[in-house]
Amino acid sequence: MRMAIEIVEVTTRSQLRKFIHLPEHVNRGYYNWLPPVYMDEWKFFNPRKNRSFALSDTTLVLALEDGIPVGRIMGIIHKKYNDLHQESHGRFGYMECYNDLKVAHALLSYIEDWARQKGMNRLIGPYGFSDKDPQGFIIEGFEHMPILDSACNQPYMIDLITQEGYTKEIDCHIYRMDISSNLPEVYSHIAIRLEQNPDYQILEFSRRRQLKPYIVPVLRLLNETYDHLYGFVPMSDEEINDLADRYLPVIDPRFVKAIEKDGVMLGFLVGMPNITKGIQQSGGYLFPFGIFKILRSAKRTNQLDLMLGAIKKGYRGLGFEVALGLRIIESAKQAGFEYIEVHVILETNKRMIAEMERLNIPVHKRFRVYQKAL
Repeated sequence: MRMAIEIVEVTTRSQLRKFIHLPEHVNRGYYNWLPPVYMDEWKFFNPRKNRSFALSDTTLVLALEDGIPVGRIMGIIHKKYNDLHQESHGRFGYMECYNDLKVAHALLSYIEDWARQKGMNRLIGPYGFSDKDPQGFIIEGFEHMPILDSACNQPYMIDLITQEGYTKEIDCHIYRMDISSNLPEVYSHIAIRLEQNPDYQILEFSRRRQLKPYIVPVLRLLNETYDHLYGFVPMSDEEINDLADRYLPVIDPRFVKAIEKDGVMLGFLVGMPNITKGIQQSGGYLFPFGIFKILRSAKRTNQLDLMLGAIKKGYRGLGFEVALGLRIIESAKQAGFEYIEVHVILETNKRMIAEMERLNIPVHKRFRVYQKAL
């Protein structure tokens, strides 16, 4: 006879260790699993180091069967986001479990009750504190290589969650382009016209120290331009500085492009060499030798991952996206890359999706955020 599923809140370091490392047990043997970088995981789930905890009510729980962890989930009520959007929504995220409906039911029911007791009327997920965290479960493209900061769940998770009454909230797309394909000639004309305009300066970089003065302006522009997007929460100055300190050491300056006018940041694109293989080979551990595997994979990959981009309001439709995109493509070709994978684009971003369709670039992966009324 099966033991009952016990749900326990994570309150000790030992329990947190089990929470953080459970996915490696659940996904052992799954060919396309990408482990997290565990050093980052310990920082992310530490309220003293992750300022997002201060803006939210949270709970981390483990599902135990006969004392053995068989599932995990995080509940989030983002008070700042709810206030900004006049909503009463809870979130679930970082859900992992074996292919077991009983475990999935126990985890989701616990978070539903928790959110309901706090006055929430709807639960969405998988979703973290913001759109900078992994969004949704992958529902199409399981066969393709996962990339950093995107979900790589197994297909059975879709069945488990839909059987619990969850339905689509919103989809996110990832596109992958072959950079050897011919682009419309009009793109070159647009880029040349912009580059010849003396009002605008296109910035390119070769050293990280050149980047440093621009990191905070770039993230502030992100705040300004992403404010209307689903799930986005504006970053405080402290969060901006934390993010800048976190990402500056790993950014390859060759793949950062920006446009400014009179010292004001108007647009940017940031790409990074794909490091999936290196993280998989390292098992998610940087030390003692994992960091070398990751760095080596960045040099050997044939793919550039486009992670972030934004154009200042009032300057869209002037060709900034085209000029920056062509510069990124040229740098990628010079570095020997063959593909560019464009990070998550919301299905509501009709302009970007239309651009992908214009270039005949198909959807490479699709992710879905689910919802359920409480």
